[in-house]
Amino acid sequence: MPSQTAVVETGIAVNRKWKDQSGTEKTEVCFVDLKAFGKPAETINKFCKKGASLLVDGRLSFETWQGKDGAKHSKHRVIIENFQFIGGKAETNGTKANDFDGQPEDTF
Repeated sequence: MPSQTAVVETGIAVNRKWKDQSGTEKTEVCFVDLKAFGKPAETINKFCKKGASLLVDGRLSFETWQGKDGAKHSKHRVIIENFQFIGGKAETNGTKANDFDGQPEDTF
């Protein structure tokens, strides 16, 4: 950003598994776009990698824009306010994901 504030834009996949009435296992995946600013953005960029479990807390943002073809587009995005690396043995640049709580120095 012009103000030198760090920004990270990424996404997560949220998986839902269940069994239908016949007992067949079903899976549904929802992809969610995320954005973080400042120290959280720096930490996520440095330590998070594909496949790591991340618990996020934030607010919804609704964005609209007009494409080059003139079509209107929109999307919801979660603006991260708090986060925590969670989960099993996923590693994040040498730091185990469950050893790092997403709040290295400051509370955000």
